Amino acid sequence: MAYRPSKSFKKTALGSGAALLLAALNAPAALTFAEDTYHSYKIRQSSYRIQYGSWGLVDLPEQYRINAMHAALLHTGKVLLIAGSGNNQKNFDKGTFDTILWDPRDNTFKKIPTPEDFFCSGHTQLPDGRLLVAGGTARYEVLDGKVTRAGGGMRVKNESPDKAVTLRKGTRFRSPSGVEYQAKFDVTVPRAKREFEVTYGRGGRMTPWKTKVVAAEARVFVEAVRAGAQGLTTEAAQYEVVGLKGKDADNVYGLAERLSVDKQDFQGIKSAYEFDPLAERYVPVDPMRDARWYPTLVTLEDGRVLAVSGLNDVGDVVPGDNEYYDPRTKKWTKGPFHYFPTYPALFLTRGGKLLYTGSNAGYGPKDKGREPGVWDLRTNRFTKVEGLEDPDQLETSSSVLLPPAQDQKVMVLGGGGVGESRLATRRTAVVDLKEENPVFRTTARLPQGTRYLSSVLLPDDSVFTTGGSTDYRGRSASDIHKAQFYYARTDTFVAAADPTVGRNYHSEALLLPDGRVATFGSDPLFADKDNTKLGKFEHRLEVYTPPYLYRDPARRPVLGAGPQEVEWGGRATFKAADTGRVRRARLMRPSAVTHSTDVEQRSVELGLTKTAGSVTVEVPGDPTLVPPGWYMLFVTDADGTPSEAKWLRVKAPPARPAEPQPEGPQPES
Repeated sequence: MAYRPSKSFKKTALGSGAALLLAALNAPAALTFAEDTYHSYKIRQSSYRIQYGSWGLVDLPEQYRINAMHAALLHTGKVLLIAGSGNNQKNFDKGTFDTILWDPRDNTFKKIPTPEDFFCSGHTQLPDGRLLVAGGTARYEVLDGKVTRAGGGMRVKNESPDKAVTLRKGTRFRSPSGVEYQAKFDVTVPRAKREFEVTYGRGGRMTPWKTKVVAAEARVFVEAVRAGAQGLTTEAAQYEVVGLKGKDADNVYGLAERLSVDKQDFQGIKSAYEFDPLAERYVPVDPMRDARWYPTLVTLEDGRVLAVSGLNDVGDVVPGDNEYYDPRTKKWTKGPFHYFPTYPALFLTRGGKLLYTGSNAGYGPKDKGREPGVWDLRTNRFTKVEGLEDPDQLETSSSVLLPPAQDQKVMVLGGGGVGESRLATRRTAVVDLKEENPVFRTTARLPQGTRYLSSVLLPDDSVFTTGGSTDYRGRSASDIHKAQFYYARTDTFVAAADPTVGRNYHSEALLLPDGRVATFGSDPLFADKDNTKLGKFEHRLEVYTPPYLYRDPARRPVLGAGPQEVEWGGRATFKAADTGRVRRARLMRPSAVTHSTDVEQRSVELGLTKTAGSVTVEVPGDPTLVPPGWYMLFVTDADGTPSEAKWLRVKAPPARPAEPQPEGPQPES
């Protein structure tokens, strides 16, 4: 007789089979859970942290969660996080602009009234510790196919030498055919200039003076009042200003060559402000000469600031008009002419020239202004620097002046192709500016092709790099959850602990005075691997604690009381216990970072002498090496473990009074 299992056996067997099947189906999830549990356990171990460091999320109350586009460390130890409208047109339309001040010592936050849209502005540290913020957003882009009214740039002319003319937003311009356009912003046109001409007749006799009036000009973006094809123009024409009468109507008019329904880019503003770290507020200063969106601001050796590039008030890349800001007069003046794509990485080098590494962020043609070079501001001579591998993948790359600054070596890391390219490079390269004919030389490669990489100088002379993505704006879930240290002396990358939060476009990282690194932001295009869901801005704030802070805390160098100011070439003495452990001293300039661009940070080696209870540091006397301003002073031991920073302001020595000249004739030399 054939064997038949009992009903109970069938149930048991079926139950066991189902359990085995369920276990098999859930095996990957169970394995992942086990791996995650073990990883969570492992990264909490002291041995792991001493080797790799650790990451921690900051508890960020909901009312302080903003789209942090810009981050700057102030000499109060607080971090200014600027969103402006935060790449959110609804905020822009409502006039909702945000800035948050974060104190990392106690993780407290404060909202700062924000007077204008500083989204995609430029910023730099000023000699007195204020932060200059210039430029921002005047208008959001309108993409191809969504432009319904013809628009473009119009030049407004004023032929009156007697008065300037201001036309308010909404002023209408009428074409010869009767089509009307309206100004989208206020525009002020200066007075025309009177120029005198001298002519000579027969015999060289001078004829009476003749006066010529040269019209003044300003630019404004205009848009057709009505939608439709009637607003399209392809030929140059003169436009009357509706509402002006008499001489004003004759003297003031518009000129435009082409008004179209092509894509309309973001447009910049001219506004400039200084953020006062003590009063914790924005203070308006004179506006720039040109509107700028995505500009770079770099502080020079004399304390002035050079503003470079950006999209102007009609959405074009500024064609090469750069300008200086003087913090003493709060005014702007014309600078040397040179074209750069937006957010160019420009570093002040020894001797006062600027190095353009080729790193940039986003706007400009593929074949213009992208080659690295040394720019002499005095002569306006630009000398190209050759040798860079993957020169077509410099957009969204990172650049740093390697520590110490005295070595004059600048590094470029990663980057991608222009625009929405899928290209990303592992290339890193270093140029030694002390060489007679400097060239880039390829150095250790990144673990993988990386765009939007954040690179932060640390007090132990390493470069901490973190985040980024392999594709445009983290497309296809390509964020890189990795971090590493770069050591210039050995030309090697060494792994660090993995960050929890992915960072790509609109992300930042900076060094804090306690030696940690804070990371902010990220603006992914999509939220899933298949690119079907729109991404959301990353609000989480994550802080990295390097391995050097997990060594014996009792043996960490400590700086005591000392001065807050020192002159170029001067000395500063600080109380210190166990000075035998102190080996090196560094001045580190605080960051002002956005779009993978931080031209502020630099680490300067200091002379160091020690006594039983104090250390004395000597600051180089070269202002091109140490631009004026506030710095973090760190001392480190032989292992690179840093003290907490002391804030020290480097300033120019007082001007010497002119020596009295002896009276009477002087002998020839």
